[in-house]
Amino acid sequence: MCGRTSCHLPRDVLTRACAYQDRRGQQRLPEWRDPDKYCPSYNKSPQSDSPVLLSRLHFEKDADSSERIIAPMRWGLVPSWFKESDPSKLQFNTTNCRSDTMMEKRSFKSGSTGAADSPENWEKVWDNWRLLTMAGIFDCWEPPEGGDVLYSYTIITVDSCKGLSDIHHRMPAILDGEEAVSKWLDFGEVSTQEALKLIHSTENITFHAVSSVVNNSRNNTPQCLAPVNLVVKKELKASGSSQRMLQWLATKSPKKEDSKTPQKEESYVPQWSSQFLQKSSLPTKRGTAGLLEQWLKREKEEEPVAKRPYSQ
Repeated sequence: MCGRTSCHLPRDVLTRACAYQDRRGQQRLPEWRDPDKYCPSYNKSPQSDSPVLLSRLHFEKDADSSERIIAPMRWGLVPSWFKESDPSKLQFNTTNCRSDTMMEKRSFKSGSTGAADSPENWEKVWDNWRLLTMAGIFDCWEPPEGGDVLYSYTIITVDSCKGLSDIHHRMPAILDGEEAVSKWLDFGEVSTQEALKLIHSTENITFHAVSSVVNNSRNNTPQCLAPVNLVVKKELKASGSSQRMLQWLATKSPKKEDSKTPQKEESYVPQWSSQFLQKSSLPTKRGTAGLLEQWLKREKEEEPVAKRPYSQ
């Protein structure tokens, strides 16, 4: 459902945007893990790395679970039990996971059941341009043949709110406010069942349409986020031939006579100075077809004098 995100903030700005209060009420900034892997982008697609916010307790056993870390992770969860050596061979899509089935599917039942939320700007703009905090689940995968471990995540989705239902029937599970973010991340103090109560749709969201340039993940410019107007009024312009036809119709086409105006008894036969043509006494007819018909009848009824055989 959610196939594009955006997080184009510089690393130091993103760090300040993720400021929080720890359990003692002190203002803190999250620490980075593998900061060099973070690449700002206006157009992040699945399998790219995105910044994920999570509890320090996932990495340090004795850490305070209210303390936070930012770690770039692969978008598209690779479960820890996956046995292939290449993560791209995973046969199913784990970019998103449905809230109503995530506790049942094996893909999301891993040793790391703690939740993470990803502070990315979605294609939608939320609550006065704050970071759009979406709830997610992450896992750690170790290659069977050894090598660097891979951290990856998936975004939890819920039924769309009324405002978004015309666009899509699913939307990301948005953690609305610092209290919700804190409860979702602090798995040391908040039970899984309590945290799941935070997963629901919200109307606290505004949005705008963006250009189709986001469909190509290689496009990485501000245009990917710029609002576009879906209703484009296209002005129709007549071609040269059409303009000439319209001009002819305006100046030379026969005008309809007003039914209330008495018609004049006039012949529509052209007033040629020919000895062969005289005014017709036949009922008048309008238009080229009427002229032709009158001509033919005249020819049949009375042959012009110049064409009669001479006789004594």
